[in-house]
Amino acid sequence: MLGKSKIKYIQSLGQKKARDEEGLFIAEGPRIVADLLAENNKVVREIYALRPWAHEHSAVINGIPITVITEAELGKISQLTTPNQVLAVVRKATDPSFETRDKVSLVLDGIQDPGNLGTIIRIADWFGIEQIICSLDCADQYNPKVVQSTMGSIARVRLLYTFLVTWLPLQRNIPVYAAALGGKDIAGIPPLKEGLIIIGNEAKGIRPEVMELAGVKITIPKKGKAESLNAAVATGIILSRLL
Repeated sequence: MLGKSKIKYIQSLGQKKARDEEGLFIAEGPRIVADLLAENNKVVREIYALRPWAHEHSAVINGIPITVITEAELGKISQLTTPNQVLAVVRKATDPSFETRDKVSLVLDGIQDPGNLGTIIRIADWFGIEQIICSLDCADQYNPKVVQSTMGSIARVRLLYTFLVTWLPLQRNIPVYAAALGGKDIAGIPPLKEGLIIIGNEAKGIRPEVMELAGVKITIPKKGKAESLNAAVATGIILSRLL
């Protein structure tokens, strides 16, 4: 049985301030929790699960504290409209050291919608991209909506939040591509082995001061009348062509 203080504590991790103070976040659902356990179960601090899930996964829990709870209790601690069997309290990643040579990395400028960020993380994982560099005003990677939208890819893709205007010039001799209108057709660009691909804000695109640091502007040719593409959709199309 969960006490009121424990319920309140877990609920608080839905807020960025509490996540930052505690160095923890919450992950929900069988798929996401399973991926976290498979990739690095040492990051999982506690598990709260319905009895059937706990029984089925007893072999992979491997010493992690687990509390069997009722559906009603899961509903109280869940951030989901429809709670799904299990919730884990997970340690946030320590600040990663990023190497941009000999690989392709994504750079996100002002991606503020949690669903978009989570989907982009999932897309990056699909195409084998292991790291994403985010501007400081991007959505928090540990926002419950972001974590949920990654569908488990949060366990495999690392994110770095930084001031892009100072970070990008430090990546010397690394090709920088920026998704923009009026750039080179992506169909004419050879597959990339190394480079940074910048994706801009959902409504405003890439900031001028960031765009100035790009060596090549790239464009997905438009055939219809839509004004723009969703940032995550654009990311998927670009990566499918350039990787």
